[in-house]
Amino acid sequence: MTRRPTRLLTTVVAGTAAVLLLAGCGGSGGGAKANDKIAGADTGTGTETPASPTPSATAGRPEIALPSDLTYTFEWPKTGDKAKDAVLYDSQQLIKAVDMAIAEQKPLDKGYRFYSEGEAAAGSEKFIQEFVDYKDRITGAKRYYAVKVQVNDGGTASLVYCEDQNKAYNKSLKTGKTEVTPQSKDNYVLYSSRLRVNKQGIWVTEKLMSQRGSSVCQP
Repeated sequence: MTRRPTRLLTTVVAGTAAVLLLAGCGGSGGGAKANDKIAGADTGTGTETPASPTPSATAGRPEIALPSDLTYTFEWPKTGDKAKDAVLYDSQQLIKAVDMAIAEQKPLDKGYRFYSEGEAAAGSEKFIQEFVDYKDRITGAKRYYAVKVQVNDGGTASLVYCEDQNKAYNKSLKTGKTEVTPQSKDNYVLYSSRLRVNKQGIWVTEKLMSQRGSSVCQP
């Protein structure tokens, strides 16, 4: 039987990898401790706020349509910096586009491929395929918080953030049943990504690393 997929985007890497990128974004250079928070991370009000102005239709952005039983909270407030806010917005779109591809059972869906390339796109395709193989999708509520973004010279950027998956579950497309799992420290995930701005002005994720059960993201 195919292994049931977890609600984790891309491959879990060693905890130090995510923390190192965090330090590169201007956070603390020290190792993460049990009760550490992301140094300098922005915190929000608990509501989803678009991190950039309404995107232009001329950008060719794909429409993202998600199941009504899947909701998001992005505690990613606007920074006031146009480039940083665009990085945050396009990263939100990638997260949703991957979930849409899962819901529609399309491992090569153009939505997430619009916002990613290289290793990140390949990792997303593999992740989506696991859900397709098992005929599952994601339901429930996802929360994203403790975000830190840095835009570098030359049109590149780094992003670090946490995800709380405790209220997100796998739902079988074969039976319609939701697999409700208990809360766990493993449902807190630390992500770190590398992006670049393309010719269309879209911030594309090139590399995405993650650490499940990260102490940095624990409440």
